[in-house]
Amino acid sequence: MAEIITIICKRTVVSTKPVQAGKSYPLSVLDRHMEHNHLRMVLYYPSMGAPTEPGEITGRLRESLAIMLTHFPIVTGRLQKNDNDQWMIKCNDAGVRMLEAKAKGSLEEWLRNVDRDKELMLVYWEEMYHKPYFWSTFYVQITEFEDGGSAIGLSCTHLLADPTCATMFIKAWADTTFPGKMMSPPFFYPLPPRSPGNTRPNHKTYNSLINHYKASINKSIDLVDKKHTTVSFSFSDDMVRVCMEMAQPNGANDKSSPSPFEALAGLFWVCISKVKGVRNGLIDMSISMDVRKVLGLDKGFFGNSMVYNKVHLESFQENSLSEAATSIGEVVAKMDNEGIMDLIEWLQCNDDQSPSLMSNCDLICASLEAGDPFSAIFEDGIAPIHVSCYIEPVLGLGKVLILPAKPRDGQLSRVVMVTLPRDEVTMLCEDDLILHLSPTILMDLNKT
Repeated sequence: MAEIITIICKRTVVSTKPVQAGKSYPLSVLDRHMEHNHLRMVLYYPSMGAPTEPGEITGRLRESLAIMLTHFPIVTGRLQKNDNDQWMIKCNDAGVRMLEAKAKGSLEEWLRNVDRDKELMLVYWEEMYHKPYFWSTFYVQITEFEDGGSAIGLSCTHLLADPTCATMFIKAWADTTFPGKMMSPPFFYPLPPRSPGNTRPNHKTYNSLINHYKASINKSIDLVDKKHTTVSFSFSDDMVRVCMEMAQPNGANDKSSPSPFEALAGLFWVCISKVKGVRNGLIDMSISMDVRKVLGLDKGFFGNSMVYNKVHLESFQENSLSEAATSIGEVVAKMDNEGIMDLIEWLQCNDDQSPSLMSNCDLICASLEAGDPFSAIFEDGIAPIHVSCYIEPVLGLGKVLILPAKPRDGQLSRVVMVTLPRDEVTMLCEDDLILHLSPTILMDLNKT
């Protein structure tokens, strides 16, 4: 399989302007908590404009990347420990690693036969080694298909960025390429303290969220990764609306209707529980939400703002999608400003503990709806035709990522990427509850 992709060269791209000497950035407690994870994203583009010479597109993107990096000094810096033995970024203009590659065939053919292993070949990643000060925290890979089309891969440590930040980075790169001006520059500042006037009288600490993190920290980390595969389900606007209706409790009004995330998360919670052989209940699941809006952060805030929480369901009737979605909605509602600030303050008071691995035991269901990867347009009128995202490693019971779909598919359309052991993926694709909605399934079924 390796001969499908040919690496042409690997180089370092530095910013066109040097950063201020001696500048550094501390990392927040939410950043440091994600140390053992990393992200990978792949965006697929059809042929960009008129036919070009091999490497012409890559050369143009390399030039715009160097210009764009002047606004991302945290990305071109390197990890270093401060006096408290905590990670920080030393801004030394070391740059990002860039790989240039070519792939056989066409983009359309690739997407018809893609699977997890093949897709991860489009997004290079190196684990941190014993000298982190020389280790690049971000990697980009540009792969041109011989018969038309290209793929842009981005990988980075979750220690510096969450999926929304990764999307922001690619969007800034695209804007710098076309139309030549960054529309939404990033902002680097600490997480906000609790507002003095933003605490309700008789406030009770949200212990459920804190206890979930406490339990995760106390669990040993097992980095043995099983053989998984990933399948993408594409749900149109109409399909998501039907799912929301299916997930609505009997007799409930429209105001109590679940959100697209709650409905789809509930759907896959129920279906994956059946796939794993659970009949009288549901498997353990945690959700992950972007809390930028909850904390009042600017959309351009660059740093981790994904928060995990355990979902509880005391009793469950078989195939009751409404019960699952309602339970998820209740947990989401409790993750308000005060609850998140309770967690941040607790983490700051216990910052000497080792970082956890939030995906160590539960099924993880993450909402990645805060980003807009389809707005990353590198050439006039040419938007991505498909986007994939991975939060690694995949441990525990598996992972479900809910992403926005192409805008033309409708406002509520979503793509759900599910990573499970191979035999479970095959059964999931045959589940009646999912098939009832008729989503488009993107994967190579012959390899599961």
